[in-house]
Amino acid sequence: MSDREPPRRRVPRPAKPSRPQGAVRRRPGPGARPVRRPSTGRVPAQRPLRLGSPRPRLRLVGLALGLVLAVFVVRLLQVQAVEASAYAAKAEVNRYVVHTLAAERGGITDRNGVALAVSEDAYDITADPTMFSAKQLKIADGPERAAALLAPILGQDQAALVKKLRPADKNSRYARLATRQTPQVWKQIKDLKSALAQKTGTVNVLAGVFADPSSQRVYPNGDLAAGILGWVNADGQGGGGIEQMLEKQLAGKNGKIRYAQSGGREVPTAGSAETPAVPGSDVELTIDRDIQWAAQNAITEQVKKSKADRGYVVVQDTRTGQILAMADAPGFDPNDLSKADPDALGNAAVQDAYEPGSTAKVMSMAAILQENAATPLTHVVVPNRLHRGDRLFQDDVDHATWDLTLNGVLAKSSNIGTILATGQLGKTQPQANKVLYSYLRKFGIGGYTGLHFPGETPGILAPPQKWSTSQQYTIPFGQGFSINALQAASVYSTIANGGVRVQPSLIRGTKGPDGRFTPAAKPEETRVVSAKTAKSVAEMLESVVDDEQGTGISARIPGYNVAGKTGTANRVDPATGRYRGYTSSFAGFAPADKPRITVYCAIQNATSGGYFGGQICGPIYKKVMEFALKTLQVPPTGAPPANLPVSYKP
Repeated sequence: MSDREPPRRRVPRPAKPSRPQGAVRRRPGPGARPVRRPSTGRVPAQRPLRLGSPRPRLRLVGLALGLVLAVFVVRLLQVQAVEASAYAAKAEVNRYVVHTLAAERGGITDRNGVALAVSEDAYDITADPTMFSAKQLKIADGPERAAALLAPILGQDQAALVKKLRPADKNSRYARLATRQTPQVWKQIKDLKSALAQKTGTVNVLAGVFADPSSQRVYPNGDLAAGILGWVNADGQGGGGIEQMLEKQLAGKNGKIRYAQSGGREVPTAGSAETPAVPGSDVELTIDRDIQWAAQNAITEQVKKSKADRGYVVVQDTRTGQILAMADAPGFDPNDLSKADPDALGNAAVQDAYEPGSTAKVMSMAAILQENAATPLTHVVVPNRLHRGDRLFQDDVDHATWDLTLNGVLAKSSNIGTILATGQLGKTQPQANKVLYSYLRKFGIGGYTGLHFPGETPGILAPPQKWSTSQQYTIPFGQGFSINALQAASVYSTIANGGVRVQPSLIRGTKGPDGRFTPAAKPEETRVVSAKTAKSVAEMLESVVDDEQGTGISARIPGYNVAGKTGTANRVDPATGRYRGYTSSFAGFAPADKPRITVYCAIQNATSGGYFGGQICGPIYKKVMEFALKTLQVPPTGAPPANLPVSYKP
């Protein structure tokens, strides 16, 4: 046992007697002395706490929850009932992507089906700018990195690409970085994009770059027939020539595809809606590529040799009015317009207006013969000088008085003789002017050719009552009014076609997407002079080339009878509006006794070597005509030349 004493047990005190039920505790009165109770050392017991009622709090919480639920209900009603369609449309816009399906542009061929303009596969390089944001890529310079990679491939300025990848509109989902890129360019981008995606630890800054299938216009023959074909601009639309003239037929109709996307990629299970594109129609021209080449090559060489401003050659089928070639120089390459001279764009053969000179005398002669004012053998006395109105006229060469036939007047290209002969068209000069004007209009002067070519000029021909004193006498020999090269060719084709003018045409027909060929409408025909008159004029034109006194001997073609006429006119400088330099020209057809082909050539402002039409344009006529006759396999007729007399012999 322990030595310690056991703890003392505390004995509880007896309980305090409770107050009898119903006993009243008395409080001391006002004058009573307080009774001091003995101190027991205890703290008096506090009054018990009483909990407040929870109902107000529950009501407050319930009210707050009710308001919150009410807000949600109202918003839910607004989203799903009141503005349901608007939100659905917004969701559609964000979820679905619509891309244009470019229609394949129709091709252009020559009359034999040789391709002159074709469309090849290409791609428009596009991007989704939202996929280059810092939030998406987790880097701040995503557009800059992507532009640094794309700039050398696309050949574009890096800063410009950054601007497209970080547009002002932060919600923009589409940006076109480059148009009509080759498949090789897209393959470079695609390979680089794949390499970045497979490289761990590297941000794929090209993930938002895509490609839309497109097409690129290509001209396989370079600058050949560029003035006729025109070009396609950056928006994929025809910018000149046939490309612009037949834009609607060539362009076709674009389609579209709509599909769901996520992260810039198509969701294959969400379905898609597609409206297929309708390809454009193929266009077949009347020109012959080989004849076009011969004409373009000949005029280009002569323009360079003569250091001239420009020149043009038109070759036309005399029977149908179809244009076999229409070349001008200098030209341009529609495959690369950045290197083209702006002044060379277009088709100068129909867009340039100039005074034709002596090649227009054929119309004066046709009017004289048709009106029975003279015959090819009529005697015409041609003095050295002729005073008419306010001018003293002379011929290109100084000469003594000539005794010529009307045929000789044309063969020697006498201005004085032409003035005297056309003066017989009326009893008075105003009457003669009116008759001559009517024939000029019938030949198509002063009006559009009917070709409907972009930028075509109708030329300038004032009505006879507005002819000045000098114009009354200069217009008969080709000055005082203006034409274009196609109008000039059409005049000679009219004579070659027996006096019937056939509206020039450049389109043989079109072939639609279904492969069906639709020929062009038949051209309009107009009788200008009788067949007898046309034949007489054709025989007179033979003398210009065949007779030793003629001005067109440089255009002779062995084995063929050739009808032609030279022209050398004072030229109005487009820059100053004053006469400076010359317009040199040559026009004609062959075979003269059975015409098939018309060739017209003109050169503007030759500054090196000669400038007479027979001297610099006659050889071009011969070269192009010989080539065309062989190409179309036109045989010589074997008939003897007309041999009309030039000098008058009583």
